[in-house]
Amino acid sequence: MRAKRLTGSLACLAVLTLTAAGCGLSGGGSGDGDATAGGCKVDKGNVGSGKLTGDVKGTITFQTTNLKKDFGDFFNGVIADFEKAHADTKVKWIDDPGDNTFTSRTVADAQACTLADVINVNAPTATALTKAGYLLDVGTKDPDASKPFVPSFWKSGTFKNADGKAIHTTLPWYTGGVVLTYNKDLLEKAGVDPAKPPTTLFGLFADYEKVAKAGDGKFYATMANPIWRIPSDFDQMGIKVLSSDGKSAVFGDDPRTTQWVAWMAKLYKAGAMPKDSLSSSNDPSTLYSQGKVAYGSTNPSFVRFVKQNSPSVYDKTAVGQQPYDALGRASAGAPQYISVAATSKNAPTALSFAEFLTNAENQTAWCKDPAVVIFPTTTESLNDPFFQNVTGSDPFSQARKLVADQLKTASTNQTNLSPAVQNAIVSQVQLAMQGKKSAADAVKDAQEKANELLKQAG
Repeated sequence: MRAKRLTGSLACLAVLTLTAAGCGLSGGGSGDGDATAGGCKVDKGNVGSGKLTGDVKGTITFQTTNLKKDFGDFFNGVIADFEKAHADTKVKWIDDPGDNTFTSRTVADAQACTLADVINVNAPTATALTKAGYLLDVGTKDPDASKPFVPSFWKSGTFKNADGKAIHTTLPWYTGGVVLTYNKDLLEKAGVDPAKPPTTLFGLFADYEKVAKAGDGKFYATMANPIWRIPSDFDQMGIKVLSSDGKSAVFGDDPRTTQWVAWMAKLYKAGAMPKDSLSSSNDPSTLYSQGKVAYGSTNPSFVRFVKQNSPSVYDKTAVGQQPYDALGRASAGAPQYISVAATSKNAPTALSFAEFLTNAENQTAWCKDPAVVIFPTTTESLNDPFFQNVTGSDPFSQARKLVADQLKTASTNQTNLSPAVQNAIVSQVQLAMQGKKSAADAVKDAQEKANELLKQAG
């Protein structure tokens, strides 16, 4: 399920509110004197409007997020290839554990002027580092940087600097994608045609209701905890969650939000979801693999999990397009990005390596690794036969092609909510699902509480 999958990457947003002093780049223009980011000195060539120039040589640091254990051979190969192509370079690889303190630690590294030259970041981290001026504007420093990438992914890689201007401080790297996974037998028992996936979320909810009636407590449609669906369902429906400046919650102003909460309450009461799953952290994986839940996780890797661990259920599994709803296109989840530190002493080398790492050849090669189910962000990679060829009626290969095709136009602007704000909204929806308050009151109270938290965060 989507929202939960993102929880770790959304952690610690509260710590991203950097003090006014130290935020944003200064200097860098003609005759401006020294350039700085926070308390860190920045080479003047790394800022301003000019293209980055200089020799690709010297030593740089490259930081990933929990990749060395499973993909050491691949990334060591990429590094070796780069060093071979640029004889006077050395890349030192650091692998961060990628836990819930990743963002806060990375911000601390930046403030201490020790940020890695090339770094794997998620959207919340990129948001904080861009605002404080710690990341290179790759869109300016290399005007050709956008060429390999699917346009929607490149567009998603913009973040606002201290002046509120959106700049490209990231290169899109990879994402997980979203797909509808379901048990054909259970849908047929409910009178739902597995060959006709719903095109809207409320259409999906209507199918959930049919499953609840047919299951009668013996099987269910999905899990209840709304944390799996907020804010991803709102995003998918085109409901604006936050104001343009991100400082206030506006989801309650859209009447569809109240309709969504009313649907969730109705489905919970009707038995579409296990009663004990309302606040559970479990996703549908276990119950789906036991044939007790009709709809599985929306993560494409889940399809492979079922194939490997529950062959009998896999034989009954089919995949379909996650409802497009009002957007008219799918969500691409939360892409991972590669950035270059503005404080890098070897920025030409760092930018060259960042672009080498994210080029079509290397993205395609990594996504073919049998140990991972991820999707690339370059146009050439998504058109590779690996993603386009389907093996008969095999659901896993169908899911891979489905996601690869939808990523060519997918919206990638996932709403970033801090865990505190997300939990405040979730708790109000849970009260409505329990029948302890109306859907309208739950939405009203959720927006008020979200605004209180956003105001405190500044």
